[in-house]
Formats: sequence, structure tokens, C-alpha cells
Amino acid sequence: MLESLLALGGLVLLRDSVEWEGRSLLKALIKKSALCGEQVHILSCEVSEEEFREGFDSYINSRLVYHDLFRDPLNWSKTGEAHPGGPLGALRAMCRRTDPGPVTIALDSLSWLLLHLPCTTLCQTLHALSHQDSCLGDSSPVGQVHVLGLLHEELHGPGPVGALSSLAQTEVTLGGAMDRASAHILCRRPQQCPTHQTHWFSILPDFSLVLQEGPPLELKANPDPHTSLVDPTSHLTFNLHLSKKEREARDSLTLPFQFSSEKQQALLHSRPGQATSHIFYEPDAYDDLDQEDPDDDLDI
Repeated sequence: MLESLLALGGLVLLRDSVEWEGRSLLKALIKKSALCGEQVHILSCEVSEEEFREGFDSYINSRLVYHDLFRDPLNWSKTGEAHPGGPLGALRAMCRRTDPGPVTIALDSLSWLLLHLPCTTLCQTLHALSHQDSCLGDSSPVGQVHVLGLLHEELHGPGPVGALSSLAQTEVTLGGAMDRASAHILCRRPQQCPTHQTHWFSILPDFSLVLQEGPPLELKANPDPHTSLVDPTSHLTFNLHLSKKEREARDSLTLPFQFSSEKQQALLHSRPGQATSHIFYEPDAYDDLDQEDPDDDLDI
């Protein structure tokens, strides 16, 4: 599963929720990239450096380049520890990197960045960040770039979520059932149809990922067996179904716009003694009866 997420370059969007957090999966991907020998840049905005590094061994921590936006994101303390350009400056500094070889950039999180940067500015920077390997030319031998972005999608409307989704080459939507986490993976490859996969997994304390089998189908359909089904038509003020007598009355009713055979016979054959109608027309002085010039009365 981790190999498929990191197989493509570009942006990998991790969409989590309150019920199913995504930072553990983000750290599992970071560990996988570090074990592959990649340099990993961390832009941390929501947790401290000590908390983020917790659980990694010394080798993994030695591969991490930490950019701290949690302690003093806007450089209010003027200690020089914060990036002088703030969040946007830190992102643009990553875009100007010249390190050879593949690099992984982890953003924790995109939700924090959306609260401090305009959505259009963030999307443009992410596009430049995730396409470094195709934009720097032959003079700068920069390897493939993986950008891992954690998004708490419940905090945002459909506009920002849709904009970030359109930038992502891979989307991972976290969910689960019966205390088992799942990841729905959408991969977009150039000139190919998007592919969908669903994996069930668990993450160990050292951020190793273990694939699991999904819960049975009957448990997915009815996660709570004690939940009673409610009939939505039980308290209506009208009937949705007809009884047998009501259906017979409806079928025997002749609608006024139906031209039945009885009506046709009555119109074509008048019975003896039945009153007939005639139309008498007497033209007046303003009627135009000249068929050769029907517009003669218009004085043209």
C-alpha cells in the first residue's frame, strides 16, 4: 500500500476526519520514504517538533529536515528561529531547493495553511512544489518529488477541498468500520483512467503499517445490530397505496378527455328526434369577401 502511494510523484492528499485521524498514516509514509534513502522535509504547523519526532528511531530522525511553524509561525518573538517569510516563505524556500535525488515534503497540515494563506496562493505554491522535477530543466538534476499533504476536510467547504483535490495525483480518504481503519485510494495517472482501491490497515507504535482484512459484508451493511429500522411511511397523512376496491374504481372511471367508441358513434349518427344545431352567418359591411385581395380593408 505504501509503495503504491509513493510510486507516483506529485501531491498525495491525505483526507482525514475527526473520527479517523491521518497523522499516523502521514508518519508511516515519512518512515517509508526515509528508509528508501530519501531526504524528508517536514513543515509542521500543528504539533511541536518533539511530539512529531516521537516514535521514530534515530536513523529516521537523522533523515528529517524539520521546519518549525508551530512554535512561532508569524515570528512575533523576533528570536530568529522562525522563517522570516512566514508560512509562504517556508513553502517557497522548499521550491528553490537544489538537493539531488528524490525528496519527500510533508505538510502538517494543509488545513492550517489554508487558515493563514489564500487558497489560490496555496494551490499555486503546491503546484510549483510538486512539479520541481519537471520544471527545473536539465541544468539542475533534481529527483522525483513527493508532497504529502494532510487535510482535515471537515474544516473546509467544497471549494478549497475541490481545488486541492484537482491538484493531487493521489488522494487517500480515511474511513473505517468496526474499529478498523480503511483507506480509499484514488490514483490519477497521465493518459490513463483513474484507479480506485480500498485497503484496510493498522499502524503499529513504530509507525509500521500492517494490512488487514476488511470486516464482513453483513457488518458493513448493519454496523449496529440493535438499531431498529423505522418505516418512513408509517405516519403519513395520505395513502401511498390503493386498496383493491380503489383500484377497480379507478380502472372503471372514464376520463373526460378520453374519446371512446360510444362518444364517436353518438357524434357520427344522430338519433331520430334528436335536436340538431345550425350556424347562420350574415356578413356585415366591414367583412372582406374578396378572395383575390384579402388585405383590401387594411388601406395599404
